[in-house]
Amino acid sequence: MILILVLSILLCGEAYFGYKLDILSAQQEQIKEDYSMSNNITFGLFSMDQWRDRISEVVHGQIHDFSLTPAQRKVMQVQVEKQLHGLISKTVAQIKKPQKSLGGKLKKFAFNTMVDDKDIHAQVPSFAKTIVDKINSPASKRRLKSIATTKIDQLEKLTYDSTSIANYAVTKYLYTKYKVADPVAFNKRINADLAAIRKVTYNYAYAMLGCVALALVFWLAMRKQVHLHTTLFVMSLLFAVILLFVGVTASVIEVDARILSFNFGLLGQKVAFENQILFFQSKSLLGIIEVLLSQAKPDAIAVGILLLLFVIILPLLRMIARGIHILSPEKLSENKVVKYLAFEAGKWDMADVMVVGIVMTYIGLNGILKSQLSNLNIKNDFVNTTTVNNTSLQPGYLIFVGYVVFAFILSYILKRITAYEVSEPGRQIRG
Repeated sequence: MILILVLSILLCGEAYFGYKLDILSAQQEQIKEDYSMSNNITFGLFSMDQWRDRISEVVHGQIHDFSLTPAQRKVMQVQVEKQLHGLISKTVAQIKKPQKSLGGKLKKFAFNTMVDDKDIHAQVPSFAKTIVDKINSPASKRRLKSIATTKIDQLEKLTYDSTSIANYAVTKYLYTKYKVADPVAFNKRINADLAAIRKVTYNYAYAMLGCVALALVFWLAMRKQVHLHTTLFVMSLLFAVILLFVGVTASVIEVDARILSFNFGLLGQKVAFENQILFFQSKSLLGIIEVLLSQAKPDAIAVGILLLLFVIILPLLRMIARGIHILSPEKLSENKVVKYLAFEAGKWDMADVMVVGIVMTYIGLNGILKSQLSNLNIKNDFVNTTTVNNTSLQPGYLIFVGYVVFAFILSYILKRITAYEVSEPGRQIRG
């Protein structure tokens, strides 16, 4: 009774930790999907609206802060003087050229008599200074800023794309959901939630595996107590079922590729895009199977069915068959189907193959993403781009690996206790 009580406590603990891990895994997946939606590159770096807003902000700032420095005033005065000298020279040349009409000749005579073009040229600096002072007066600057701002606003109204409505709807929904008012608060809230969930989910995963490890310790301690083998084995099967359930429903792999920062200089100001999500997916084994089965392609559906049969259903049937074999009377326990599932169907059980497949997928995706993202890293005087690959295995994978290892150990134990029963027919290990 004490053994059953202790194992029951461990089993309940494993079930509780597995339940919490499964809930938090789904919650983490949803939060990251919300985050990736809000920071998707479609609504950021690829959005004309975002480019328009950022560039117009820089231009408006330049217009608002417009003021000529002393050096700029000197340059402007030189340019104005140059233009005035050119205008005077052109006008004088026009008047002094040979005239055919009487009126033209009189104008030329009067000009030559009363006007000295050198005196006019000598007054150009004072004229230029007056013009520059007028341009730099508060009233003139206000008029110039108003004209420039109006033109920029008109250009803004003509610059837009189709993402603005969708972006507004998504932003409003997510900000309401997470009770925030701006992107900074949203990202801060999401990062804090994810950090807390990540730590707790791994703790729950380790706690689950710890409960299973303690159950194995009981096996080791009680291995010579033949009359307890049935109880220990049946309880162990329940431990394995929980591991399998959590292993296939919790997230096993997460693919996250993003542009961490993209910035460049414009009119002396920094234009930046942060956390632009290029691609994000987080899936459990069951989620992967559901995606495959929902495809229109027959080959994808076939793969989904095979995974469902040989990674989930067959392992579950094998554990049921082992329970029947160890608990039932000899007639039922020696049934060909039961014995085949309990002892010989392991060659069709693809759970261990799936463990290797997930690792290979992770290694392959990680390598491809690192290679591709490295091509986007640009650092020069004009543009600075930093990418990051956050692809990772998730706690669900640890649990699934734990199930595979534990199932292998149970197969070994079943063969040992069955062999012991055959060699010691007088021993009763059932019931």
